[in-house]
Amino acid sequence: MTVASPYADRLSRLPVERHEVEVLGATTAYWVYGPSTGSGTESDPTTVIAVHGFRGEHHGLEPVLAYLPEARVIAPDLPGFGETPPLPGRTHDLAAYAEWLRDFSVAVAPGAVILGHSFGSIVASAAVSGGLETPRLILINPIGAPALEGPKGVMTRLAVWYYDLGAVLPSRLGTALLRNRLIVRVMSITMAKTKDASLRRFIHDQHDTYFSDFSDRDVLRDAFVASVSHDVRAFAPQIPVPTLLVAAQKDDITPIEAERHLATLFPDAELVEIADVGHLVHYETPAEAAGAIRRFLRVPVARGR
Repeated sequence: MTVASPYADRLSRLPVERHEVEVLGATTAYWVYGPSTGSGTESDPTTVIAVHGFRGEHHGLEPVLAYLPEARVIAPDLPGFGETPPLPGRTHDLAAYAEWLRDFSVAVAPGAVILGHSFGSIVASAAVSGGLETPRLILINPIGAPALEGPKGVMTRLAVWYYDLGAVLPSRLGTALLRNRLIVRVMSITMAKTKDASLRRFIHDQHDTYFSDFSDRDVLRDAFVASVSHDVRAFAPQIPVPTLLVAAQKDDITPIEAERHLATLFPDAELVEIADVGHLVHYETPAEAAGAIRRFLRVPVARGR
């Protein structure tokens, strides 16, 4: 990273610890932000497990965490991304990621609130609908409709071709294509909506630094296929806990109309819309997202849930 984070001062006030845990035969790296667990009383900080999006890793959600200093947030790198190696002998499809999240949660923070951003919203929803116990679910920029049908459906089809090509080319050439800085920059420019030049530089630097931090092209293609083959709609009716959707009114991947419909599919969901931002809520409007999360966590959960 070569561009200073506009959230660096806030982040510097958070204690951060790196940990590792064995999950499904591989070592998952994760970071704990914020206060320690305390003594088990009602005054202890809320623990949240935060699942990042496709091609990202745990750093991507740090701007939001910077505005949640009172929470204890556990942020893992998904298998095959960042410092977490692939799961041995597994196709990295949605079933594998959902199983990984269930086992990770049980291992490090049973009963934690689950948060997912973008592809992480699909993973989190699949895991919770499949039995992962949590008192609440938080989805930021949830994938609420098929990516191929969104307003950038043509771009998504080009992305399918891009990942397919990266998978069939000779290994060295295919990996170089998938890590090509010009293509990564085009992706970043397409998603960023802010007019703030310094913030745009930070966003592009984040993508330059972390967007190609995947283990190998096979894992990347598996995860991409999972990200465009599923969306949260399939899991929403089976999610029994209060759910917060933080959606962007200019999201090119899931239009806001689709997010409004998605909210109606949950037994108990609240939708918060953020104006003038797209799929990068976590970079462009983290304070607004954190404010919605803080309000959501303050509302008591009804007994018997």
